[in-house]
Amino acid sequence: MRHARRTPLATAIGLAMVAMALSISAHDGKLTFAPVLAEAIPAVVSIQVDLRGTFSRGPGNASAGSGVIIDARRGHVVTNHHVIERAEAITVTLKDRRSFQAELIGSDPATDIALLKIEADDIRALPLGDSDDLAVGDFVVAIGNPFGFGQTATSGIVSALGRSGFIRGGYEDFIQTDAAINKGNSGGALVDLEGRLVGINSNIISPSLGSVGLGFAVPANIVRAVTEQLVEHGQVHRGQLGVLIGDVTPDAVEELGLQSDKGAIVARVFEGSAADAAGIEPDDVIVRLDDEDVVNVQDLRNRIGLASAGEEVKLVIVRDGKPRTLEATIGRAAEANTPRSVSAESLAGAKFRDLSPQHRLFGRVAGVEVVEVERGSRAWRHRLEPGDVITAVNERRVGSLAEFEDAVAEGTPYTLELQRGNWQLSGVIR
Repeated sequence: MRHARRTPLATAIGLAMVAMALSISAHDGKLTFAPVLAEAIPAVVSIQVDLRGTFSRGPGNASAGSGVIIDARRGHVVTNHHVIERAEAITVTLKDRRSFQAELIGSDPATDIALLKIEADDIRALPLGDSDDLAVGDFVVAIGNPFGFGQTATSGIVSALGRSGFIRGGYEDFIQTDAAINKGNSGGALVDLEGRLVGINSNIISPSLGSVGLGFAVPANIVRAVTEQLVEHGQVHRGQLGVLIGDVTPDAVEELGLQSDKGAIVARVFEGSAADAAGIEPDDVIVRLDDEDVVNVQDLRNRIGLASAGEEVKLVIVRDGKPRTLEATIGRAAEANTPRSVSAESLAGAKFRDLSPQHRLFGRVAGVEVVEVERGSRAWRHRLEPGDVITAVNERRVGSLAEFEDAVAEGTPYTLELQRGNWQLSGVIR
């Protein structure tokens, strides 16, 4: 009997199918994702947010997204910041159709992660996997609530790793996948073939607003770091090393005696910073943080920014062509500018600042950032929310806190225009 020649592509497909069979197992004699999904889908929830208030598009509006239960005992549900950022009230609906009002534990615009809490019994959580173990070509399944249809699963592969450029000033290391992700999938689960949560679906690139195979998820390791801080502090306290850094260029490899173009070159060390105390100097190249290589500037920035203040780390640097090991204690990142109140009584209870580089709208709009809103205050009754960016007062553009304070000092009534996520809103303050 003559055998057909096996091509490299056929061999690759065969190996992939064997791997899938080992990971997924057969069901009624068929290769299927069913055993994995039977365990994973009940942990994925639908999220509706109530948008009622002064700065909304009208009463009774709702927006649908997704979320994932990550701690069944405590009722913790993770989702995207952009899913709940405009919410007056948040409702979580389980696969069994039970619905619960959710409490917002905390939210982090810089990573697009938010953490909710529901009071519910008999719920299932997804275990967090190690997203650092992912490789391009790994099979993954996206589970979410596309267009409000409820828990829906789509499959694909990891298309790329380390994607960034979605959140200005954010901490990004997105997983790219070709699993179909559509409107409403935001906050849903990206799981591996062992049913572990490896990412939270966050963004798509699509000229048609539908899936074209370009979906992006926040890696599970970032989700873990952020949610731990949200549980402990209600917000994320960024770590800071105290350096200005740049990527390693091909010219720098030869000039600085490096073995590769990986790492981050130190351009400046701030006096009194963690880096200064550790003995880091300009022109040092940071090539390793603890037990992992530093790939580039974004990689180092992510890992330092998600570390806790006071955490001790080991740094390997290259100086004059020779490696050295230094120890540093991570400092706490300072805010870009100090939030403060304005004199207008109509906005009592709120604090504002010039739009900071850490805000997800930085570079996209000009305005004044709402940082804090005291519950029950006049600003709270006017439905201002932390994260809002006020862009105009009575059609007069305000690009700084000083301009904003001058504009509202003229007294009520006046019209505020603001940007809340992707929405442009306006309301009359009396």
